[in-house]
Amino acid sequence: MLPVGGTIGILGGGQLGRMLAMAAAPLGYRCHVYTPERDSVAAEVSAEVTVAPFTDPLALARFADACDAITFEWENVPTGPLQFLEGRIAPGLRALETAQDRLKEKRFVEDLGGRAAPFAAVHSAEDFVRALDRIGTPGVLKTARDGYDGKGQWRVHSPRDAEAIRLPQAPCVYEGWVEHEAEFSVILVRGADGEVRFWDSTENRHAHGILSQSLWPPGDAVAAQVDSARGLARKVADALGYVGVLTLEFFATRNGPVFNEMAPRVHNSGHWTIEGAATSQFENHVRAVAGLPLGDTATVVSRAVMDNLIGDVSTAHAALADAHAHLHLYGKSEAREGRKMGHVTRTWHAR
Repeated sequence: MLPVGGTIGILGGGQLGRMLAMAAAPLGYRCHVYTPERDSVAAEVSAEVTVAPFTDPLALARFADACDAITFEWENVPTGPLQFLEGRIAPGLRALETAQDRLKEKRFVEDLGGRAAPFAAVHSAEDFVRALDRIGTPGVLKTARDGYDGKGQWRVHSPRDAEAIRLPQAPCVYEGWVEHEAEFSVILVRGADGEVRFWDSTENRHAHGILSQSLWPPGDAVAAQVDSARGLARKVADALGYVGVLTLEFFATRNGPVFNEMAPRVHNSGHWTIEGAATSQFENHVRAVAGLPLGDTATVVSRAVMDNLIGDVSTAHAALADAHAHLHLYGKSEAREGRKMGHVTRTWHAR
């Protein structure tokens, strides 16, 4: 168990790291952020920061020596330079390596009995043609690594669309389109002792490949499939010996949940738990990493709606005119198109 005054290292300097650091402070912990970015929103609320590439072994070693526990807020941290942290980093490197590769991730989940969309590896134009022949259209071509928020993805409505795509110089995966009624996520926290707790699942809505809104309670299509999806999520966490918060995203289909992807970290669709649950995803991740007892994940509101604030947030404070609104701005200086700048969660309590 990490004592009061201990230091938690966070690999990555974005908004998830920022919210983790803010959750760690009331528990008596200091945070030390490691990030390649000089303009880090997580560093703004942390006790210490190391600005260096993730591939710098000396900087990583000094960082590790200054921390009592280590976690990450970004799943694309290169794992090679982190091998010396095996046993000290939570979640473990196997979870990170699995989630970084879409092909490895899908095969891993299928081996556990989960169901993914039909998929095929694409390493060449010939592979792409074979994948289209076998799976058909519509579908989505994705880079096997590094893609997020709709980046590194190409929708394929017809073979003609496929002809117009210039394949990247990187491994890809082609996925068949999944007809679905809704999308949802299962978010759990697992302690080092194997205890698992789930938050209620939200129905998630996307725009241009980016999460736009999460709603609780979800519609009937999602509600009927949560238990089945949780069963798979628990298998994934146990198989990985996972410690911390883990997220699996699913499509709700007529034939049950279809696995989409996993994130070995706190997740955008769980932001509503800050106000809507007895213990937020951020606090419970800190608790798990520090070896503390896990907090209650029960929902404490009758309704919650989380909206991402993307791009310009110059008028974001207007949301505070709504008595139900809780505004979170991430402190980012540049409002680029498609960039998550904050979120607003609106909550209601039963009367």
